[in-house]
Amino acid sequence: MSVPVKRVAVTGGAGNICYSLLFRIANGDLLGKNTPIALHILDIPEAIDALEGVRMELEDCAFPLLKEIRIGTDPEIMFQMVDYAILVGAKPRGPGMERKDLLHENGKIFIEQGRALNNSASKDVKVLVVGNPCNTNCLIAMHNAPRIPKKNFMAMTRLDQNRAVSLLAYKANAEASEVSNVAIWGNHSATQVPDFVNAKIRGHATMELIPDRNWLENDFFLIVQQRGAAVIKQRGKSSAASAANAVIDSIQSLHEETSEDDWFSLAVCSDGNPYGIAEDLIFSFPCRSDGDGGYEIVPDVYWDDFLKEKIKETEKELLKEKSEVEELLTKKV
Repeated sequence: MSVPVKRVAVTGGAGNICYSLLFRIANGDLLGKNTPIALHILDIPEAIDALEGVRMELEDCAFPLLKEIRIGTDPEIMFQMVDYAILVGAKPRGPGMERKDLLHENGKIFIEQGRALNNSASKDVKVLVVGNPCNTNCLIAMHNAPRIPKKNFMAMTRLDQNRAVSLLAYKANAEASEVSNVAIWGNHSATQVPDFVNAKIRGHATMELIPDRNWLENDFFLIVQQRGAAVIKQRGKSSAASAANAVIDSIQSLHEETSEDDWFSLAVCSDGNPYGIAEDLIFSFPCRSDGDGGYEIVPDVYWDDFLKEKIKETEKELLKEKSEVEELLTKKV
């Protein structure tokens, strides 16, 4: 029996992240080696020449799974009947720009893209927002796409999880594969909460192998929270290959059954969450999947007083961001 083609839209297609991401999608890393792919690649008009070059390179790779490539600048056209939308493109913060200004500038983009998804995409489309500030950008897109289930809108915190896993493994002289149950709570920002309290290394509580609570509460937290800025300082550009890898990890986790004693991080709609987090936020929780393309928030994860305080801070930041873009959430579609 032939497997139907899955249509994957990617925005910001001529950018650095997509230059690492698109070839992996075309190679079958995102949805598996038996799933044929049609790529719908979107960018702004000023980038269309570079985007044509990306298409040429994709064609030159002769990927067996890549059945079609569409490029363009109109989201209404590029999102037609897509099964996945990976929203990478967003305006970066410029000199002297406040976070509020960035939220408003990107809000305009995500209003348009939310409406285009609402009008053109498959009703079951899965939407992963990568462009920052990704939690609130995702909230804006979700509010402007009422036809699509809220649960299908997600923002990426997997890169933060991967960073935390790597750091814990290094500190404990362990392999990354030996680290589990690492969750990122809240916002993909400097207030994010990398959870070492519930993390495990070789099946043991992290604090058994790293008995330095001061390091965990301070150095570990700050390194994970500020890793993106550190990469920019060293490389002169934001994380690209590692962000692309985290996109792959995020979607793969939805299509692989999660072990009963593990979870993965994903920022999702907080409506009905089991932790008392304010509703109508895109908030990162530990999640599990049955491998059917969906997820459930893992309940009953323990919070000590340190986690409670930090999670309250990141919730407060997301509520503030929401208040700053309130008018973008209430426009009629």
